[in-house]
Amino acid sequence: MNDPRNIRAITVYCSSARRVGREFFDAARQTGRAIAQRGWTLVYGGNHCGPMGALADAAREAGGRVVGVTPQFLVDRGIADRQCDKLVITADMHQRKSTMAELGDAFVCLPGGIGTLEELMETLAWRELRLHNKPVVLVNIAGYYDALLSFFAHAAGAGFLREGFVEALRVTDNVESALECLTAAAPPRSR
Repeated sequence: MNDPRNIRAITVYCSSARRVGREFFDAARQTGRAIAQRGWTLVYGGNHCGPMGALADAAREAGGRVVGVTPQFLVDRGIADRQCDKLVITADMHQRKSTMAELGDAFVCLPGGIGTLEELMETLAWRELRLHNKPVVLVNIAGYYDALLSFFAHAAGAGFLREGFVEALRVTDNVESALECLTAAAPPRSR
């Protein structure tokens, strides 16, 4: 088991959609609180709407440090979270994703749409290419990711994913066990 003290910041991928079910807002709030209570920094998409905003608010309310990363065009739309301890404004979405990946020692993916899936897929692809060895946990609230997990199993069965890919992705149905997975899976931090 790796030393949980190696984790200092958690990058969380989640939705900014406002019309999603309450359970997704609740999971985001629980994640923000739990990250702060562990003394970790929250790194997230830097916008103050939907579950994304609930995530950051809960982390702040629990005394946590919040780092938002958002592109200039979303700042221009007025949805950037100006209450972050640090707000990193990037040139575009590509830079946003790479910055979020760089700042986090581990990744938690909550339910979300195309943007969240893109972030997850890129993080998993980078892990497959051995560009990082950071733990990735998918939080499958209310079975939201069941179809995606079935697809991964199908792709592995067809030979498109290496043996062990599905097992390397940690999947849980609740926030608390997701964060416990991270402390059990954290790679040694380089000095």
